[in-house]
Amino acid sequence: MKKFSDLKVGDEYFSTCTFSKKELESYLAFARIKNTIFDDDEYSSIVSGRAIIARMEGEFTRLSQIYGNMILLYGMDGDPGWENRNTRFLKPLHVDEILKIKYSISDKKDQDEEFGIITVDFEGKKENGDTVVIAKKNLYRIKKEPPR
Repeated sequence: MKKFSDLKVGDEYFSTCTFSKKELESYLAFARIKNTIFDDDEYSSIVSGRAIIARMEGEFTRLSQIYGNMILLYGMDGDPGWENRNTRFLKPLHVDEILKIKYSISDKKDQDEEFGIITVDFEGKKENGDTVVIAKKNLYRIKKEPPR
């Protein structure tokens, strides 16, 4: 685990994940999504964008460099250099496809004596290199000294 003081702008971390059909169905039931696209056999294997973002965040919190810190999602800012957008889905991801995730720390600042803020950009690609999602400016409030 890296402490807040060890994290640097430009640091990159990597993970992979997949979604099973059962996981997608569980997410759709939990989120109470009612969209006819998921009733159509041709599209029913497409993973919901919010499910992808939720899994990417979950994988981030499990990274050995991050796990052990007291860290909370603080918000998502639009990127001024990207017309104030935060997230774009560029290609569909289907169940059982592997998503390769890159996390980049794009900003870091003190909030107060006890907490700091790190800004993390997410990028998810398929094995063939197609970019599925880019999510910029995900803000995390992190305790400067992890719990003992």
